[in-house]
Amino acid sequence: MSAPALTAPAALPRWVAPAGLTLVAVGLYLLFRGTGTLPHDDDAAQFTAITELREWVDTHKNDSPLFLYFVNYIRLVVGSLFVALQTGLHALGWPGLIGAAGALGWLAGGWRIGLLAVTGFAALGVLGVWELSVDTLALVGAAVLLSLAIGLPLGVWAGRSPRLRRAIAPVLDFMQIMPTFAYLAPMVLFFQIGAPAGVMATLIYSIPPAIRITALAIEQVSPSAVEASASLGATGWQTLRKVYLPLARGTIGLAINQTIMMALSMVVIANLISAPGLGSDVIKGLSRENVGIMLPAGLAIVIMGIVLDRATMAAARERFRPGRLIGATLLVVAGLVLSRTLPAEWPWVLKTAAPVNAFVDWMESSWFAATDAIKDAVSYGLLNPLEGVLTSAPWWLVAALLAGLAWRVGGVRPAVTTLVCVAALIGLALWEHSMVTLAMVIVAVAVTLVAGVLLGIAAARSPRYSAFQRPLLDAAQTLPAFVYLLPALALFGATRFTAIFASVIYAVPPVVRLVEEGIRGVPPTVVEAAASAGSTPGQLLWKVQLPMARKAILLAANQGIVMTLAMVVLGALVGGGALGYDVVSGFSQRTDFGMGFAAGLAIVLLGIMLDRITQGADRRPPLHSKRMSRK
Repeated sequence: MSAPALTAPAALPRWVAPAGLTLVAVGLYLLFRGTGTLPHDDDAAQFTAITELREWVDTHKNDSPLFLYFVNYIRLVVGSLFVALQTGLHALGWPGLIGAAGALGWLAGGWRIGLLAVTGFAALGVLGVWELSVDTLALVGAAVLLSLAIGLPLGVWAGRSPRLRRAIAPVLDFMQIMPTFAYLAPMVLFFQIGAPAGVMATLIYSIPPAIRITALAIEQVSPSAVEASASLGATGWQTLRKVYLPLARGTIGLAINQTIMMALSMVVIANLISAPGLGSDVIKGLSRENVGIMLPAGLAIVIMGIVLDRATMAAARERFRPGRLIGATLLVVAGLVLSRTLPAEWPWVLKTAAPVNAFVDWMESSWFAATDAIKDAVSYGLLNPLEGVLTSAPWWLVAALLAGLAWRVGGVRPAVTTLVCVAALIGLALWEHSMVTLAMVIVAVAVTLVAGVLLGIAAARSPRYSAFQRPLLDAAQTLPAFVYLLPALALFGATRFTAIFASVIYAVPPVVRLVEEGIRGVPPTVVEAAASAGSTPGQLLWKVQLPMARKAILLAANQGIVMTLAMVVLGALVGGGALGYDVVSGFSQRTDFGMGFAAGLAIVLLGIMLDRITQGADRRPPLHSKRMSRK
């Protein structure tokens, strides 16, 4: 008689463990709701200590060696560079500056780019913001010059030194994760408010792409070209100057372009620390809910960005043509001559404030039913319940859930990072406001991913739709972040939903691109095999294309989180509240500086935590691949 065969116990479905843990978490929440909530206190000891630290720094700026021999000299040099650029640009007069812009555009890309530059700069005067535009150009110019002076050599060095590249990668990651608000507090602490602090904040925000893209450009230079140069007896400097830089010219041009775009996107935020320029009208319009005030300044920044983007990209693509010098010289001479003959003030300004505000009022009244329904559906259906759960749950339960999620999708390291960030948020006395901000980010990211994935799938499956959508995405990604607040404010007024809506339309374009590229990157042979096996289009999408595009979709989620967090905080200017409001209040009221500084750190901590969770999910293999490897 044979022994009965032993059979292995059937494995539980993979949803059982998450479902069980979810039930346990719900039970713990219902049992301990309202306890361990760490409510917000405007007079927390941590805020007072940071404010007192600022007072101490201000008091000892003239007797501390750090300030006497280092910080004050940096402030002096940066301030002098800004003043020199500002004075020089204003001295040209509006005809001279327009002529110079047209000449540079002509040299960069021919008469079309020159005409774009002339038309674009003339539009700054027509909009009635010429003086502020020149100040903005000086601020951006000072920040970009310093960023390139530091970033390009460092990028070249990093491109030739893998050890340096590995060493600076975490620093650059940290700088790119930090929302724009987070740069302001330390700049005020060391450089006071004003143009130098604005230039330094803009420099720090815009320098990472200069380093990263330059390093990539140098790294991608053909090794055979370098070896050929060395075999001919060229020195290291000669190889750099005659091989590396010429071959990497196009990509380095992209580094310059991205540095300028990043600097322009920081201009508005820098006005919160009294940096001059167009940001003053934007902030004024946002604070008063007056689209008519902020629209000309916002359009001016967009126009300036388009002109600088097209000119720098044309210069990167094309080689210098001596024949263009004639047209460029004529433009400069004509501009300088006209500066001597025409009035110093811009002769004609388009009055837009009254009609724009009237149109916004009409739009709000005409579309109120639809916009209010959308706002209420998201606010009462998603945002308020989620915020209520996060703020009423015990801190230890939220910490355990976040760490568990990080461990589940990324492993031990993201879980440890999450716990450290949670502990720091508690230590900063900003737990409640951090949870409110986290709720806004989660809702915004969820809407962003749904919209981005759907649009990305549609573009990947329809070349005609992709061709229609691509120019719109290109235009959307060249606009500064604050521009998205304009339609949001016009449609929904100053509410938390306004910040969420603006963050969604800001973050959707890169998500759409990444999802589209991920699905298009699925090997055609795999798609054909699935189709030949009888898969329907829906099965092909859900069982083949989306799983194989997992990395691209997770990267899209990561980018969506980082961009949404930055924009939700910027939404404090239109009623977003929470940490963003704490930051703004800290800069506008000296007594709240400690709270504003701590809120900036809390935003960084949220960004790091969410970034590490999504990056961990990207690196971790799917569950089904683990099971296959065990068999």
